[in-house]
Amino acid sequence: MVRHGETEWHTDNRYAGVSEVGLSPNGIEQARQLAAWAASAGIGAVWSSPQGRALATARPSAGALGQEVRVDARLRELDFGVGEGRTRQEMGELFPEALAAFMADPVANHLPGGEDPVAAASRFVACLRDVAEARIEGTALIVAHATIIRLALCQLLGEPLREYRRLFPAIRNCSPIELRIDALGFRLLSFDGTAW
Repeated sequence: MVRHGETEWHTDNRYAGVSEVGLSPNGIEQARQLAAWAASAGIGAVWSSPQGRALATARPSAGALGQEVRVDARLRELDFGVGEGRTRQEMGELFPEALAAFMADPVANHLPGGEDPVAAASRFVACLRDVAEARIEGTALIVAHATIIRLALCQLLGEPLREYRRLFPAIRNCSPIELRIDALGFRLLSFDGTAW
């Protein structure tokens, strides 16, 4: 799994759940480097979230493999509701109590109008299991988003979802997270490595 390339909102650290945000020039270069890595990494298929920033990251890798991207809506990012497109400072000015509750426990107190993180983690993990059962030749590359990946990792590791920010404080853009799901269950083989 990889988080999509850097976006135009990266510098301001705006919450980009369901918002459509383009890749920055650096993000485009990250996607290009990921594709160069994918071409020699034994990748058998590329899956992606349907969101533009993930697709723009996944398409060069699929192209390098002579394939089409397999899009699955279950890989989309968490919807941050009223937090969409806003910085933490802006949220603190507009709805300080909701932000304080979210910071204390982002699962029990997800942002108003946002998606339930428990349901989001479950849909993402269900997709991972389906990908594992697809029986492709080689390894699957999954391009998704930071928060949903962190939530899914907590669920798969049996950790409380509310701890996703503490356990996985950051996921770098286009840095592979290697995991295996098979008859033995889930195994995290490497986290946030550099592909190039």
